[in-house]
Amino acid sequence: MKCPFCSHPDTQVVETRVSEDGGVIRRRRRCASCDKRFTTYERPEVTFPAVAKKDSRRVEYDRNKLLGSMKLALRKRSVSTELMDSVVERIEEKLLNLGLREVPSTRIGEMVMAELKKLDKVAYVRFASVYRSFEDIDEFKTLVDEVQR
Repeated sequence: MKCPFCSHPDTQVVETRVSEDGGVIRRRRRCASCDKRFTTYERPEVTFPAVAKKDSRRVEYDRNKLLGSMKLALRKRSVSTELMDSVVERIEEKLLNLGLREVPSTRIGEMVMAELKKLDKVAYVRFASVYRSFEDIDEFKTLVDEVQR
């Protein structure tokens, strides 16, 4: 592993830990040249289905995009990063279990909304208001009324 600080090709693993669920390995490394330490994470590489957008484009699934939209909806809400990561992992597991080569972006959006509805009602309303592109206040009011029930 190349050092991210000095680009020296020789680094040594100082500590290795497996995550609780066993899906990720965390390694602390030390550079033999500059003696700085850094962390790497290993996870199995899996192939997610392509995402079929509304405008007929096909794009690769992007975990960061999914996480980013959730972080935006959960901004200034008391939800931990670990909880957000576990929600993203559940959505990814569902995507893999579908066994499809491509999945509509609307289906992913519905999965996110279902998870946010369980996690945080305010984040759910935030996400839904952007995702469903409300045209008027009545549509928004209907969604809020649905959440309050």
